[in-house]
Amino acid sequence: MSHPRRLLSINTAQAQAMIISDRRIMTAIGKRAVSTLDDARRIEVKPLGLVGDEQSDLTVHGGLSKAVYAYPHEHYAFWQTVRSQAKAQDWGEPLPHGLLGENLTITGLLEAGAYVGDVLQFPDCRLAISEPRRPCYKFEAAMGFKQAVKMMAQSGYCGFYLSVLQPGTLAAGESYELIPGQREVSIAELFKAKMRRD
Repeated sequence: MSHPRRLLSINTAQAQAMIISDRRIMTAIGKRAVSTLDDARRIEVKPLGLVGDEQSDLTVHGGLSKAVYAYPHEHYAFWQTVRSQAKAQDWGEPLPHGLLGENLTITGLLEAGAYVGDVLQFPDCRLAISEPRRPCYKFEAAMGFKQAVKMMAQSGYCGFYLSVLQPGTLAAGESYELIPGQREVSIAELFKAKMRRD
């Protein structure tokens, strides 16, 4: 059963220092919800991303083609399970939106049904799917267990980057329409191909 196409949460972060493998790294992966279903404030979307959000390493995140990162909420149960098992801990609170580094936590669109060039039409903003996210060591550090990158590569639960076709505002709770593009390559197919090359 497919979920309705909806924006559950908008998440942002400022870049801050994190110690990873004894190195001090600047990262903005630690996103926190700034617009939720309980507090649906409007967040401005500009050509290079959300107001209030930073990208620390522009070689892998950010720029016009990777201005916003969306992640399907449907995968959260998977990450809750593997993270609990890897960290040998009881199931705690549900994972907070933004934990995977995403700006938009959405429902109703998975990687196999998301194609490069498809457009997400929100009431006041249009975003185009550009490419899959590639997991890195910062993702592993944020998730708190060693196999996180491998698990994303194997599962294909990568989410996708969006470019901003029409700047405007977004608020949690809004629905979006998926407007198909050329539909030549899906995010799932592209992610598999990129992971094979690495």
